[in-house]
Amino acid sequence: MTRDEILGTPSMPLAAPSYPHGPFRFIDRQYFTVAYESDRDAIRAAVPEPLVPDPDGIVYYEWIRMPDSSGFGDYTESGVVIPCHYEGVACNFTAQMYLDDEPPIAAGREIWGFPKKHAEPKLEVVHDTLTGTLHYAGERVALGSMVYKWEPHVRDVNKTYESLTKKQVCLKLIPDVDGTPAIAQLVHFHLTDVTVKGSWTGPARLHLIPHVNAPVADLPVRKVIGGLHFIADLTLPYGEVLYDYLKPGK
Repeated sequence: MTRDEILGTPSMPLAAPSYPHGPFRFIDRQYFTVAYESDRDAIRAAVPEPLVPDPDGIVYYEWIRMPDSSGFGDYTESGVVIPCHYEGVACNFTAQMYLDDEPPIAAGREIWGFPKKHAEPKLEVVHDTLTGTLHYAGERVALGSMVYKWEPHVRDVNKTYESLTKKQVCLKLIPDVDGTPAIAQLVHFHLTDVTVKGSWTGPARLHLIPHVNAPVADLPVRKVIGGLHFIADLTLPYGEVLYDYLKPGK
């Protein structure tokens, strides 16, 4: 294999790359998000500086069902997102992610720094209830529920569009071959080509269970604000470095 062929390969391993070149297109991506108040000290501990958590102490716990994802296939993920600011600009910091498919785990960690681990998330409609669960190592660590398409509370799709196109930030940490940090960055990106197909708000509940390897309960539920359910098509592009911890003076 030539040098040019090596440099043109999208990912490891050479014999069968884990994922193709991006950007990545998602069709009928379905979100279930529970907004809740949590402990402000716990939020501060989960957010890397120089990001600053929003002062209201709100956390978003989410499930995302992705039945048609270019290069990745069909999978589901679940995790924790914390509203923050960077130099006065609003952003969402992705703190934890759990999913059931190897290609997006590899791509998410290697390209954007998504904090992805393998687990068993599930999002489904059970009779009149939108239900999300997360199991890790055979144990349930999260359960969310929301009334299904609560029609009196249909959400303005423009608000959902604005939330989807908000700046997203991840902490990317990749060691060198000697174990020292090779990459230590805050990475940011914006979802593009977004089409919101439907959006609903409604009553919701969230139960988080402590687990050492899936510590979603480290951001405890103090009060549930409400649920958001929406469906959208969108594109995940490549990102940019927002902050480099290895640069002199950082």
